[in-house]
Amino acid sequence: MTEQAAETAADAQTGQCDLGIGGMTCASCVSRVERALRRVPGVVDASVNLATETARVRWQADAAAAAELPARLQRAVRDAGYEPRPIESGDADAQRERDAMRREGAWVLAGVLLSLPLVAPMVALLWGAHVMLPALWQFLLATPVQFGLGARFYRAGWQALRSGSGNMELLVALGTSAAWGMSVWLWWRTQPPDTPHLYFEASAVVITLVRLGKWLEARAKRRTTAAIHALQRLQPPLAHLLPDGVRREALQDVPVAELLPGDRVLVRAGERIPADGVIERGRTQVDESMLTGEPLPVAKGEGDAVTGGSLNGEGTIEVRVTAVGAQSVLQRIIALVQDAQAGKAPVQRLVDRVAAVFVPVVVGLALLTALLWWSVGGVGVETAVLRAVAVLVIACPCALGLATPTAIMAGTGAAARHGILIKDAEALELAQRVRVVAFDKTGTLTLGQPRLTAFVPAPGVDAAAALQTAAALQAGSNHPLARAVLAAAQGQPIPVAQDSQTVPGRGVRASVEGVPLALGSPAWMAELGCAWPALAASVPAWAQLRDEQAGTGATLAVLAWQRDDGWHPLALLAFADEPKPHAAAAIAALRARGLRVAMISGDQRPAAEAMARRLGLRPEAHEVYAEVLPAEKAAVVARLRERDGAVAMVGDGINDAPALAAADVGIAMGNGTDVAMHVAGMTLLRGDPLLVPAALDIAARTVRKIRQNLFWAFVYNVAGIPLAAFGVLDPVLAGAAMAASSVSVVTNALWLSRWRPRATDAPT
Repeated sequence: MTEQAAETAADAQTGQCDLGIGGMTCASCVSRVERALRRVPGVVDASVNLATETARVRWQADAAAAAELPARLQRAVRDAGYEPRPIESGDADAQRERDAMRREGAWVLAGVLLSLPLVAPMVALLWGAHVMLPALWQFLLATPVQFGLGARFYRAGWQALRSGSGNMELLVALGTSAAWGMSVWLWWRTQPPDTPHLYFEASAVVITLVRLGKWLEARAKRRTTAAIHALQRLQPPLAHLLPDGVRREALQDVPVAELLPGDRVLVRAGERIPADGVIERGRTQVDESMLTGEPLPVAKGEGDAVTGGSLNGEGTIEVRVTAVGAQSVLQRIIALVQDAQAGKAPVQRLVDRVAAVFVPVVVGLALLTALLWWSVGGVGVETAVLRAVAVLVIACPCALGLATPTAIMAGTGAAARHGILIKDAEALELAQRVRVVAFDKTGTLTLGQPRLTAFVPAPGVDAAAALQTAAALQAGSNHPLARAVLAAAQGQPIPVAQDSQTVPGRGVRASVEGVPLALGSPAWMAELGCAWPALAASVPAWAQLRDEQAGTGATLAVLAWQRDDGWHPLALLAFADEPKPHAAAAIAALRARGLRVAMISGDQRPAAEAMARRLGLRPEAHEVYAEVLPAEKAAVVARLRERDGAVAMVGDGINDAPALAAADVGIAMGNGTDVAMHVAGMTLLRGDPLLVPAALDIAARTVRKIRQNLFWAFVYNVAGIPLAAFGVLDPVLAGAAMAASSVSVVTNALWLSRWRPRATDAPT
């Protein structure tokens, strides 16, 4: 690479931004906006979501181009015929939606009132009454509908033509203009007292039905974003900022947006906690149900962490703020849900490619229909035009554009309400293909809070001194076994360890007061040449611990020190962990779904197999992989995939991150590390294994809804176009069917909003 090229690469910036887009109505609009955005210099990719009316743009550009990019993106959207607008959140977004709904409702009502007199003579025919409005009256009623309510179709259709593409509005504008124009022509050429049959009602009713369908569709779409709005409303607008004795001498109410890490806030009983923090004074019960799905309040006291947006119970507490803004748990949850709803499932990309050529094909079919009816069918030009109008109206691809995003929004929203965060739409499609679920053990299937159940020194070794030495080795570690040792040594003086070195999956080495020491697994001690098995055979307490380990599932560790002649054992440690309350039920629920289950653990084989049997796993059926180093977990996932098919990996720690990334679907426990949650496709906000079968269930249901929606959307078009072309559907019925297709697709997706975890997938 040349020096200039290297400087250019160094100056390049990458990023992602979201843009609101108004005026989109169908899958063709989505394709057109995406093409316009991708043509902007610096844009790497653009994904447009019809249901949320947003675009997500990934870009890479130098500093100068990056500064101009927002304006260029908005200009590209406007030139494509749509309205760029900023992304609003919370109350502002909800108010904008309500205002738009009211305006659209007023237009629809006007269209209904003007169209009813035009439809009345058709209804009267059912009772044998032959009534016809004068041509002038029909013209006066239909024209405001055609060019008032229909103005949006003309504007958007013209913009589509200018950009060399087509959309739903173009089809509606062409079809209704043909019916209206033919009626004017028939009226003009007919001499009194003859009364021609006019088709003003067709143009007016089709436009009114399409607008009515879009209004009903928008009302339904609002419900799919309910999860986002509910999460945004959790954060209170104000916080009670406590005095700090320097700048503030009294309690102040300040906007939550002004809080900084380190601030101290007062939270009274019944108020929502304004930001993430740690309780410094007071005790209470906190309702975290909107964040985690956990229905029972959680007891909190001094030193406990609390999450912004959760509801304080009966106690008044003082909280020191630790995270605000985008770093808070609530905002990260909202971002994850928005990311999932803004993304596209892989199947949607196929739909977008179909929609890109759909409108030109339909226009061609409509022209062919008119020509064939006129030249071959032996009918007049009026009938031929009406057949073409019906083809144009029935073929509007609104439902195709809504089929996938509405299902994704409803499914991810329902999942979020029950503590399941889905990172992207691709994770949904992959999750429903899963054939085997692999669990990490510690912290995932077990509580992850092991206790030091036995500490047996070697003959002649002081127990208290040996425990203090073991605690010194573990002082800088956050490993669950390290915490257990430190808890056992609490209150005792702990010496300082030097040159500490952690060996992943094995243990730790350090020097204490100049003595080289090691604490780790028996297998590692064997690698170091430590002769602890010989001592275990001669020390009854050690032999008893070793023999009991296989049956109880205890984990053994050896503390050793190095002399000139090698490593010698100082003490044998035993740790015990307990399975999570619903771990066995989760495994049974997964098996009931026809899935294979496995456990991958770095623990010693006897301990891992003993715990597995308590959980209902069968080591003899190759469902337990023990003594697996962190770097080897990804390889085990690969072997499971080769044997059984798609793999979902469930874990909670940094050491699980490679396996989570290697799996088809990574599922991170929300009580785990940020690294695990970052690489996983799904995050469970509660550390409850029963959420795993629930997550797979909502993924399968969402993908099933996507397929149902696409099926019905295609059925409407595939069946409707021939019916319209052969004269079975007139333009009015075609318009009603087209509107019904969009409403039915959105309504079908909304059934996902009623989803609840099954009784076997939820805590009792």
